[in-house]
Amino acid sequence: MKKHRLRSGEVAVLGIPFDENSSYRRGPAKGPAAIREVLFSGSSNLSAESGFDLAESGRWKDLGDIGFGEIESTVSSLVQNGIRVLALGGDHSILFPIINATAPAYERLTILQLDAHPDLYDEFDGNRQSHACPAARIMESHSNVRLVQIGIRSLNTHQRDQAERFGVETITASEWARKPHPDVLPDLDGPVYISLDMDVLDPAFAPGVSHHEPGGLSTRDIISLIQSIHNPVIGADIVELNPERDPVGITAAAAAKFLKEIVDRMSGNVNRP
Repeated sequence: MKKHRLRSGEVAVLGIPFDENSSYRRGPAKGPAAIREVLFSGSSNLSAESGFDLAESGRWKDLGDIGFGEIESTVSSLVQNGIRVLALGGDHSILFPIINATAPAYERLTILQLDAHPDLYDEFDGNRQSHACPAARIMESHSNVRLVQIGIRSLNTHQRDQAERFGVETITASEWARKPHPDVLPDLDGPVYISLDMDVLDPAFAPGVSHHEPGGLSTRDIISLIQSIHNPVIGADIVELNPERDPVGITAAAAAKFLKEIVDRMSGNVNRP
């Protein structure tokens, strides 16, 4: 990891190029590089829609990549210094060690998980650390965490039972489609951590993911949702981009767009747009 001169309240971007807990197919380890390539390619500028310009702001820094085994120690060190971490995955299994490092700093933490899948399996293919399991591991381990999931459209019986067991608040893609999002969103209390799995998007907007799940949200849905959060956003991740399934880079472009909007919110710009 690169040395940093960030201060409390500023944002550290970390790449975590790891996909060994993926099921079905590999590829998300290439996600951080793909997001950075688009972000700095010149195809667009570095401004969020609010006008917050990442190119001019000193309130964030890309600290490079770390390994899976370094997540807890690295994130914990940053969080203890008041720095907010935005992780670029990698598969969704990185969420559990990130929250292990983040949750103890807060009396109460709300995770807003944007995802096609609830990731609540007790184990998947014999692996309790699978990318299909991080939400279950978190809820078992952290009593101060509230989990709100949006965009879910693959909830089977086991995961429905798990959601009830852990008190997970689930807003399915179907429920989202039936109501405007200000009406369907629950009130968010206290600090918020955003976990954005790129397959929350319909494959029409994001073909570059390992698990295509039709019937998802639009790119504008996700941007509007991020912009609607007025609680402190103290951490985030963008995961499950698979460049091997993204031949023209449309999914990486969406991820880079989300990065700008999330850094805007994480930097404290909660009153706009």
